[in-house]
Amino acid sequence: MKRPLKIVITTGDSNGIGTEITAKALAKLKPQKGVHFILWRTPRCPRRHLQMLDSYFTRVSVSTWPEALKMAPVSYKELVDISSNLRPPKWVELTAKGSLFGHVDALATAPLSKKEIIDSGFNVVGHTEILKKVSKAPHLFMAFVGKHFNVLIITGHLAHKKVASKLTQELVLKSLIAANRLRKLLPQKKMKKPIALLGLNPHAGEEGIIGSEEEKILIPAMKEAECHKVSVQGPLVPDAAFFEENWNKYSVFVCPYHDQGLIPFKMAHGQNSGVHITLGLPFVRTSVDHGTAKNIFGKNRANPGSMIEAIKWAILLAKQGEQKSSPVI
Repeated sequence: MKRPLKIVITTGDSNGIGTEITAKALAKLKPQKGVHFILWRTPRCPRRHLQMLDSYFTRVSVSTWPEALKMAPVSYKELVDISSNLRPPKWVELTAKGSLFGHVDALATAPLSKKEIIDSGFNVVGHTEILKKVSKAPHLFMAFVGKHFNVLIITGHLAHKKVASKLTQELVLKSLIAANRLRKLLPQKKMKKPIALLGLNPHAGEEGIIGSEEEKILIPAMKEAECHKVSVQGPLVPDAAFFEENWNKYSVFVCPYHDQGLIPFKMAHGQNSGVHITLGLPFVRTSVDHGTAKNIFGKNRANPGSMIEAIKWAILLAKQGEQKSSPVI
């Protein structure tokens, strides 16, 4: 008999909405046959969030990661609850290491502030960078899947002044190949659409008048991607790319920098329906597409929609990875 999939959920900043959206999401999804949930949370977690979990799960509490990994659930209704005094970024690091060794099938993360990461002693600024450091993967890409359209970011958390120098033909090609892998996971109707690559400069460079990156980097990368049988169009003019009439023309919008893709994505989807998938890892990681929302901590106002989708995608990708002996992303 094969073991259940281990899906680990980290709840992020102790004074953010992570435990609230996780408790609400798991209450909505309920226990899943063939799935074993492991939850990281702070001992200061509000009691009502735990009570919500207790309405649907048999919660088994431990205090360390090794204890959690040793647990052999008697029922799929059991949830291993790690009440940890470690800083939340360490939860991510330890889970990522466990994933590399095959102890974990997927990781779903609640929001984690950049300040919390820095204060925890890390010299990086995001989940993606922690995962890159642990996995030693050469290229990781942040992808966002939503009801209306999907986005992949080429350069991640990078200051604007550094974006142009970071872009290379190789990096853009890798991003297009990653976007093509994401495209194959989408619903059939969306899967058939080409990928869209946005220009870096206003007017997509206006044939080199405003900037040369399109002519020197993006277009050659597109041509090379076509040799890999990746259907891609562009470079699209950035300020017109996300008009509503374009949403159904493309499978994935590939954007050179963070805000170029995330501003329209969050404008269209709010903070309640999109899900973040990290592409390029040797294991599955999904996340919410919003921040810690500390201003509503403890007020029972957080919407769990994005966490529900993150957990669903974590299970889906873990199942696909199991079928193929390795993660599909």
